[in-house]
Amino acid sequence: MIIKSFRAVGYLKSRPRAHKLEGITTKQHAGMVIASMPKAYPINSAQKRVRDAARSCGIHKGISRAALVTAMRTCIPGKFG
Repeated sequence: MIIKSFRAVGYLKSRPRAHKLEGITTKQHAGMVIASMPKAYPINSAQKRVRDAARSCGIHKGISRAALVTAMRTCIPGKFG
């Protein structure tokens, strides 16, 4: 059986430490954690406008601060005018 959309992450928990919760000492158990990745949520119209404006202005992850400030001052206001 092949499951295409199953994206799960498994990892070992670190050694647990006791912690205090409202004066009660609690202990967590060591073990294995299996969790699925969150689904992509739908983008609303305002988010689409901002995404498209950022793409057209060349704004991306890892852009320098100077380039980001320049793009935000010169390019972005023209997209929402």
